[in-house]
Amino acid sequence: MTRQMTVTFLGTGTSCGVPMPTCRCEVCTSADPRDNRLRCSCLVETADGQNILIDCGPDFRLQALRAGIRRLDALLVTHNHFDHVAGLDDLRALCFETPLATYCDPIVTRNFIEKYDYIFVHRYPGTPKMDLHELQGDEELLIGQCPVRPVRLKHGKLPIFGWRIGRLAYLTDCTEIVEGEWEKLANVDTLIIDALRWTEHPTHYTVEQALEVVARIRPRQTYFTHMSHDIGLHVVANGKLPAGVELAYDGLVVTIPD
Repeated sequence: MTRQMTVTFLGTGTSCGVPMPTCRCEVCTSADPRDNRLRCSCLVETADGQNILIDCGPDFRLQALRAGIRRLDALLVTHNHFDHVAGLDDLRALCFETPLATYCDPIVTRNFIEKYDYIFVHRYPGTPKMDLHELQGDEELLIGQCPVRPVRLKHGKLPIFGWRIGRLAYLTDCTEIVEGEWEKLANVDTLIIDALRWTEHPTHYTVEQALEVVARIRPRQTYFTHMSHDIGLHVVANGKLPAGVELAYDGLVVTIPD
């Protein structure tokens, strides 16, 4: 039987997570586990068995335990904001001996070297071993046998990466897909895209803006991620979306056909 790519949503929340401390709204007090969102990250298992982590935020240790992660082959970093990289030190159990191939842009490289000098410059005993690969945005990689390409996005004014992995596209924390990058998203089967809330935000797509991207890419299936409590209750918000578009939730596992 041929294996297929699978995606496990480790976290689908925005930088504060859901519930948000001090908030007593109906989402933050919901008993539906789909309304409880850790910070944004996902695990991709390719058809040839490579485990690729996208982002490593402050909730990574808990996410790894919940998902039973025992091996990683690569880390893809979208950008250097705290909610996407603050779990770096918790990778130590997964790359103590064999360096973890880590792909990122020059801004992330500089940030890692400055903030994690004990990992990347003067390695302290017991810290993660990481092999940094700085990308400019036009590269085509192979992780195992799976083709991977960075997709240049804008997060407000900040240039960041989305990722095309086989027939999957992962675009979080974005307000713009840079002109010339749309061609990288041709023939996407499954799209995972930022949809922070219904109302406008300076550095994230709204639901309406994300749906405009969906209409242009035309994937078979779309999942929204990086959602705040303002998205509303999962059961209500999900019912407002068109066919083929759903809210992701922590722990959701989806399969992507070849």
